[in-house]
Amino acid sequence: MHTALVVLLTVAISAAVLWAYFTAQRLHRLHIRTDAALASLQSALDRRAAIAAVMLPDLTRAASEAQAVPLVYATFAQRIEKERAISAGIAELGSDVPLPLADAQVRLQLAHRFYNDAVADTRALRMRPLIRLTRLGGAAALPEFFEYSEL
Repeated sequence: MHTALVVLLTVAISAAVLWAYFTAQRLHRLHIRTDAALASLQSALDRRAAIAAVMLPDLTRAASEAQAVPLVYATFAQRIEKERAISAGIAELGSDVPLPLADAQVRLQLAHRFYNDAVADTRALRMRPLIRLTRLGGAAALPEFFEYSEL
């Protein structure tokens, strides 16, 4: 009876350690994916701003102001505000949007979607009670959504 209890306890502890290890690895991969998607979103926003500044000279100031704001969680609201001016300028064109700008717009929409999908996956795992209790998320900040519907 004593040996069976030791084996059962050993198996339970091993299973818990393996679960924690593999879950921590998955969280790490999700955070890497989120960081890469954020960099891609920053690149797409900057690219659209640069193309808008070249093709629509009236947007040069708005584009340079938008590019001056780094895309980090603390500055999301500021960046969204700056991007609205660019989106408004593009919207004034109606259906006459130049092809390079339309391409940049589509790429931005895709980058935005990929980033928010990565954030949703990361947050879904990080918010599970057992993950929070065991602090498997470490000290990494909980990623935030980039909510901008006019892209």
